[in-house]
Amino acid sequence: MAHGNGRAVGLAQRLRDLRENTWPDVTLTQATLAKALSADINVAPATLASWEAQKDPKTPSKARLSTYARFFCTRRSLEGGAHLLALEDLDDTESERFHKIEKELISLLGHSVERRALLSFGDLEPVVIICPEAPASARGPLADANDPNYTRLHGYADIDALIEIFGHIRALNPTMPVFYRLPSDVQKDDLQNHLVLLGGIGWNTTVRRILSQLKTLPIEQIEDDRLATGEVFRVKKTENREEQIYFPETEEYNGKVEVVEDLALIARLPNPFNSSRTLTICNGVHSRGVLGAVLTLTDETVRPANEKYISKWPVTDSFAFLVKVPVVSGQVLAPDLQNPEVLVFEWSSDAATAGE
Repeated sequence: MAHGNGRAVGLAQRLRDLRENTWPDVTLTQATLAKALSADINVAPATLASWEAQKDPKTPSKARLSTYARFFCTRRSLEGGAHLLALEDLDDTESERFHKIEKELISLLGHSVERRALLSFGDLEPVVIICPEAPASARGPLADANDPNYTRLHGYADIDALIEIFGHIRALNPTMPVFYRLPSDVQKDDLQNHLVLLGGIGWNTTVRRILSQLKTLPIEQIEDDRLATGEVFRVKKTENREEQIYFPETEEYNGKVEVVEDLALIARLPNPFNSSRTLTICNGVHSRGVLGAVLTLTDETVRPANEKYISKWPVTDSFAFLVKVPVVSGQVLAPDLQNPEVLVFEWSSDAATAGE
């Protein structure tokens, strides 16, 4: 799409400036840069030239600008020939510069300041939902492929959350391919698309591995001997806060212990395996917490207000929050982010950079 306004020209000038002046001792041609940036998605030198044009420039997507930031955040992009480094290979200084450049470039886009709904992705790239596999002891007979009435979904855990989020993503993104996978079915290409992770680390080893790549996220899920039925959340210690561990609330009724308030983690970050794609996490201590995380984004009774709350973060920020998930008579209620009693902890990359 062509843009003749001053902001589009300003972006074009900045892109040329990055190429010509980031490393003044290096001659970086448009063809060389286009080849390097094509490691994610092919781009022709002529297309790159149109982005740098000083008259009626074309405007790259936010995903492309993220790739620019990844290339120019470190001189190591030139070692052994111009190439892109994986986001997880950046050190802390390079990662900080990546986020700074990315935020600057996207701010120059004249048409990208409005945030879409969190589960509306705004492109045509696939979305892959990774859902945990139910343990063998929890499966019924229909999960057996040899049963005449075999039903594949009987092998999934967190089915309520999967159905809810799958339908919602399809409704918001009708032209995008949306897939759901068990961890054992995930292929290499799946991990480089938009990812949605459901469930905790106990039943989803793929989630455990992906979360280990998220060095900036201050919230992690851990096993704790005090809770045998799930994994609790821990907020890591920093200079400004002490470590905190959060447990769900339970009550004993008729000799049985019932969960009356679970905990959920909702997070949005760049995909650590492809920074031009997104990673969305909907996690919980128990399955009701996972469903509560999803309902935060899909339930029509609270979704508009929750989306308004989420919109306080710029589109370039990563963010995460822990919330309480009410459980009444066994039914999960959608958390209301406008209620301060619901929010347990929140974090954003912008606040972290500012020294939260």
